[in-house]
Amino acid sequence: MVMRNAVKIALCFALSGISTVFASESGTLAARAQKSMKAGRFAKAYSQLERALIASRKEADIRSENRIFIAMGQVRTMSLDFNFADSLLSYVNSNEADRTTRIMLTKAKMGLKNATAKYSDAVSLCESVSAKDLDEIDDNLQGAFYSECAIAYAGVRNSEKANKALKMVDKRIDDDTGIYYWTQARMADLQSDGNADEFYSKAERKFVEANVPYMTANILYHRAKYLSKSNPSEAKKLFERCQTAYELMGLPNNAKRCEK
Repeated sequence: MVMRNAVKIALCFALSGISTVFASESGTLAARAQKSMKAGRFAKAYSQLERALIASRKEADIRSENRIFIAMGQVRTMSLDFNFADSLLSYVNSNEADRTTRIMLTKAKMGLKNATAKYSDAVSLCESVSAKDLDEIDDNLQGAFYSECAIAYAGVRNSEKANKALKMVDKRIDDDTGIYYWTQARMADLQSDGNADEFYSKAERKFVEANVPYMTANILYHRAKYLSKSNPSEAKKLFERCQTAYELMGLPNNAKRCEK
């Protein structure tokens, strides 16, 4: 049971809201895309999301359409297609979105800003959402949201607010998922804390146990970068592992940045 929950929440972290289960074709296709993502089959997942988008328009379901655009944007962020990700997120009609969808969108935009090291922009997005609104949504989405906030605050060297956000991650998401350690590792790395590799290692073990290849490879990349000066031989091994993993997932942009 713990492992199944870990997998579910880890996927929520990557693609919050991708497959809210609707009794519809679009919901079924989105759920299939989530399974493909979990297995590291990115091309298949994206194709399923494109089909889900068409189905949502046929169903005239604006909530489903908005959430699928968010999921597609997150996939493009994960595959380092940042301009494309931004354009997909711009299609979301926030005026017709419910509270959960609006927070999903803000989280996705924060993820994009953090991925491109625009931490001050991510902080602004984090602070645009009230604590009251966050309290009204699912705990897993709250935890994923606070994770992005913590990373953003660490990026602008605001350790006090970063630590407060990290505490909220701990309250909302089970440690067994690896998300807490991932957040802790990114914070330590961005703030030049000597414990970053310890946290990366813990996060790596959790995501390996949960069988989430993308997050494991992502951690390997950041660990390798972190160790590149202090332990270049170990960093080289980690870069090789992440390159192989990304190549097998069909993510050439990600694999290329592991060529060190």
